[in-house]
Amino acid sequence: MVGDGHRRAGTPLRAAQDEAGVPPGVWKGRGLAALGLTAGDVVTERQAELLLGEGRHPDADRIERELLAQGKSPAQARRATVLGRPIEHNRSPKTDKAKERTPWLAFDLTFRPPPTAHLAWALMDDRHRQVLELCDDIARDKTLAWMEGSVAEIRSKASGKRRDRVKDGLVVAVFRHYESRATESRPLLHAHAVVSIRARRPHDGKWGNLSADSLMTHIVAADTLYTLYFMEEVSARLGWAWEPREVTPGRRPVMDIAGIDRRLIGWQSTRRQQIEDALPVLTAKYEERQGHAPGERAAYALACQAADQTRSPKRNELLSLTELRKRWRTSAIRAFGACTIYRLAERARAAAAAVWAQVRPVVDVALAAASVVAVVYVMRGAFARHHLLAEARRHLSYVLRGRPHQPGLDERIVQTVVDDYTRPASRRMMTADLRALYPRDTDDQAVLRPLTRKRTAPLYERARLAAGALSARVHAVRRSERLGSRARPHTVAVPGASRSRPHPSRPDRKAARGQEQQQGTDVAALEQTRATIEAAAKMAAKLQDGVRQRAAAPGPAPQPAPAPSPPPHTQQPGVQQTPGRTPTGGVA
Repeated sequence: MVGDGHRRAGTPLRAAQDEAGVPPGVWKGRGLAALGLTAGDVVTERQAELLLGEGRHPDADRIERELLAQGKSPAQARRATVLGRPIEHNRSPKTDKAKERTPWLAFDLTFRPPPTAHLAWALMDDRHRQVLELCDDIARDKTLAWMEGSVAEIRSKASGKRRDRVKDGLVVAVFRHYESRATESRPLLHAHAVVSIRARRPHDGKWGNLSADSLMTHIVAADTLYTLYFMEEVSARLGWAWEPREVTPGRRPVMDIAGIDRRLIGWQSTRRQQIEDALPVLTAKYEERQGHAPGERAAYALACQAADQTRSPKRNELLSLTELRKRWRTSAIRAFGACTIYRLAERARAAAAAVWAQVRPVVDVALAAASVVAVVYVMRGAFARHHLLAEARRHLSYVLRGRPHQPGLDERIVQTVVDDYTRPASRRMMTADLRALYPRDTDDQAVLRPLTRKRTAPLYERARLAAGALSARVHAVRRSERLGSRARPHTVAVPGASRSRPHPSRPDRKAARGQEQQQGTDVAALEQTRATIEAAAKMAAKLQDGVRQRAAAPGPAPQPAPAPSPPPHTQQPGVQQTPGRTPTGGVA
């Protein structure tokens, strides 16, 4: 609530926030109406102590005074202000000895824009700073609204097995911060959204606890949605474009503002450099202890350990935002020159024009579905719907580069994946249906299967290769449809190969999407291949007869001539050739 500073005992919250240079917190969420609060109201110290510290009504003091004036006892007045289960009742009922349990009263969700947005916010003028803060507010509010309407669930029974949607919405206290934890202050625009665990049930209107599982499992999907909304707001208000940047080879790229000097990212990322300096020491100790190099999960755990070890204590020096911006600009100008800093906005606009001239922001649902299912399947094997939703939103970020997306397009992509490319893996998980991904395409199987098992390459690199293979298959199917051919040009029919049929659990949905029209039969492909071979054999026989007749005719001996080779694109009428094969069936 006071940023990265410490509040001295007896100092009021508002005074401590002014001293720390951070704005006061504000209330957000549709659930405020049930408490008599309004979105945008300042979060007072007493309100936060009551709701987020004790699980009581934010105006509990006023309510208790009114009830006591009506003749209620102090216990009755206090109980009337408690939302849900009182925290003093958190005792284990199954043990003889009372055992206190730490009450969980809120979630801290952190919203942070992409790295280059921090730089533009810190180093540009006040107009750009205010616009970027507005974009952050809008993207955060839209993401919280999605979590209220589609994610948040409340327990309806003591066992927690039954869960329903919340009646009103969430109660959230938002606190904005301006800088990072680094010893040397660096710009880091971010906000902490403290979500109260208390919410009202839909059937009786009583207060209960939110399901932690529902919120935690959708954290990544919420993060990708926030990034997508933030990119769209920035592009619409400032005219900037976005481009992917690979931070670690073989890992997911991040989206950055096009035209921002990449050297500034290194100037900003002091925490990352601290972690990278400590990581080799921890990796060497792991190899000495285990006898082998760490895998992907172990490497991630070592990175987390390096982050914890290098985490510096919070700074004692507290500065206002104006003073911080002066210090940041002075440091950046000293490191990279005044021309680089003062022309950031101009270069961002020029780079955006180049991006829009090269990138066509059009979303193809079929290609998006193929890319999403390939990436999620390779990286996870078995997955749930929220995994597909997060990857669909990443795909929209990469394709649109900040252009607005149609509402519900991410859900439409996910539904296409679920309908056409998945099968149940367990009661709660699903996996890719390989027969739906490549029903009879032996070429695709030869390409895609090794990619999923190429253990030498990073996981995300294998996922992108698999996505490229499936996207190429979708393009080939469409090309064959445009040519009016029932057989796919890239398919090589294998005599005696067993036919793969659509998954029996989805015949209606596949028929509705016209899969029967897109796929030719193996018998038809085999007959066309036989016709091609017979035509090539007849052509070769005619050529050989001509050679014999010229050799038997009287006259001078013929000079050696090069072996005849038919043009690669000639074709007999009514016969379709298989691309990549010679008219003689591959025999010279």
